[in-house]
Amino acid sequence: MGGYAKEQIANWYDQHSKSVLSFILLMVRDYQQAEDLTHDTFVNAYLYYDSFNHQSNEKTWLFSIAHNLTVDFLRKRKPSMFLKEILFMKKDTNPLPEEMIQLKEESLELYNALGKLKDTYRKVLILRKIKGFSIEDTADILSWSESKVKSTLFRAIPALKKQLIKEGFMDEETMRRY
Repeated sequence: MGGYAKEQIANWYDQHSKSVLSFILLMVRDYQQAEDLTHDTFVNAYLYYDSFNHQSNEKTWLFSIAHNLTVDFLRKRKPSMFLKEILFMKKDTNPLPEEMIQLKEESLELYNALGKLKDTYRKVLILRKIKGFSIEDTADILSWSESKVKSTLFRAIPALKKQLIKEGFMDEETMRRY
């Protein structure tokens, strides 16, 4: 490992860091923390570059690292703090970086609704429907079976629609078209 690995990780960072950041942000809902975890993702990718066996593509591997780091981070936080954040999502008063302004303007309702879903539903919806990963890649990232990804997604989509209706973002009639 050395120059080649460093150059490869730098290229991957340029190609995938924004996508990894937005994935983590949708799970932790804290921009500074998401930036830190994104940085840690690429540090780990560099440290464990030799273990990357090319069975999946680099994006899937990076998202797998990001997912594991984020799960570890969430596990270490006080459960009551995490529960409060989910139940009483505060309006963010800090100015947001450019990419997040776009996310907030375009999908604030989606962002809030996702935050109120079960963790497993949120993850599978983000990876499959927002990030566009295949069922196989989503299973690799989450260390799930493909059938678990399919069945979780099958339950998550109606749960998300129900949440969007509950929040008044969409009505029953509009949802029937989706």
